[in-house]
Amino acid sequence: MSTGPLTDILVIDHTTALAGPYCCQLLGDLGAEVIKIERPDGGDQARGWGPPFVGELSAYFLGTNRNKRSITLNLGTPRGREVLHRLISRADVLVHNVPRESTRRKLGLDEATCCETNPRLIWASITGFGNTGPYAEKPGYDVIAQGMSGTMYITGEPEHGPIRFPTPIADITAGMYTALAIVAALYARERTGTGQAIDTALLDAQVTWLANIASNYLVTGEPPRKIGNAHPSIVPYQPFPTADRWIIVGVGSERLWQRFVEVIEWPELRDDPRFATNADRLQHREVLVPLLAERFRRRPAEEWLTRLEAAGIPAGPIHPPEVALNDEHLLARGMVIELEHPVLGMIRSLGNPIKLSHTPVTYRRPAPLLGEHTVEILQELGYTPTEIKRFRQEGVT
Repeated sequence: MSTGPLTDILVIDHTTALAGPYCCQLLGDLGAEVIKIERPDGGDQARGWGPPFVGELSAYFLGTNRNKRSITLNLGTPRGREVLHRLISRADVLVHNVPRESTRRKLGLDEATCCETNPRLIWASITGFGNTGPYAEKPGYDVIAQGMSGTMYITGEPEHGPIRFPTPIADITAGMYTALAIVAALYARERTGTGQAIDTALLDAQVTWLANIASNYLVTGEPPRKIGNAHPSIVPYQPFPTADRWIIVGVGSERLWQRFVEVIEWPELRDDPRFATNADRLQHREVLVPLLAERFRRRPAEEWLTRLEAAGIPAGPIHPPEVALNDEHLLARGMVIELEHPVLGMIRSLGNPIKLSHTPVTYRRPAPLLGEHTVEILQELGYTPTEIKRFRQEGVT
């Protein structure tokens, strides 16, 4: 039983891959009931994105589809579309990732048809390039958005070619923005009584990740350049090698710089005009950073981290994922969870970072098997056992 802020909200998830499923999982964690519609002939392609697999489900799919029920539905059939619109008539939100309007109309997923069925519906579209503009109907994955947004171009060391961020940041960002837009649209509906359409593009979402780099360019007209692990506006603010392993240090103010030079036992740097202010340090980055790197190599990481923490300077170890996912702090904050799957047993996955004091997120069910809940959902929609059997025989489900 959900006690989250979105309890009693019904979401139809007609998405595949990551952005849409991640969006709908966020809504499910917040208490919404999520019904995932999948093709009978294999379902969401992410089910097969492995190894690794747990039983028949890929780890990829397991990580973005909890708190959902799965119904298989062939929207290429009139009866399949009939079932879809019976669901839509009861739903609060529909999320899809079909890029072409002609395909949406064919499947009964277009905005006009869906909102005619239910004027209170929040109709949310997540596609590679959005529903307007010259690229609107192009297909697109996360990696395409990373490349076209400028992100890959500026990632990495200057001497290297473009580098893809190892996690699907365009998908995740688009999913988060869409979830936020859905919550805003639900709030607006309380005042207006009607739903509205949401149009999210992976490319738009990824461009927002340029953030301060985009702002710098838009103000100055100077093209951004690769600076590796350094920060374009703050020095020092990057990893450093110590005697035994790497650490990360962020000296983000002049007050912290004054403390920092004491921690590294190099007070002379304070009086060096090349490093007097952050602007000076930025100008002389190529001189300062090698000096600091040499100093950090003199002691082990733990000693430096103890000193930096005592001085109130933000710093930390650079963990591989297997260490981060077992960190006592992250475990204490519920960022690794366990869910009992009725077929696959105990499954560990990432928790939700949202912490609400009165209506917390909940983890009520693991990612579903393909069509696991088809019969019970059809029964809830009022279909008889005879009709349900016929749907299966006719390829509707």
